[in-house]
Amino acid sequence: MPEIGRIVKVMRGKDEGGYAVIIGVIDERFVLIADGDKRRFDQPKKKNVTHLLLQPVVSHEVTDSMRESGRVTNAKLRFVIQKFAQLKGE
Repeated sequence: MPEIGRIVKVMRGKDEGGYAVIIGVIDERFVLIADGDKRRFDQPKKKNVTHLLLQPVVSHEVTDSMRESGRVTNAKLRFVIQKFAQLKGE
């Protein structure tokens, strides 16, 4: 189930193979994703959930920041994705 703060791997589109973080849930089919680099918080990508591979990791830093202020910094998004990639060994 998609939720804010969950890390995803993009399986379709020009960002294919990259990681991003869900920063918004539109409905059961579509979410908003950002990676803090090419796809920034201010310009999130609307993505079909079927085109994403949901990872078993939810970033509490992103979740807490979104709950407190309604936004998250691009640096925090980059940090979370980089930390996840290191843990995964990529």
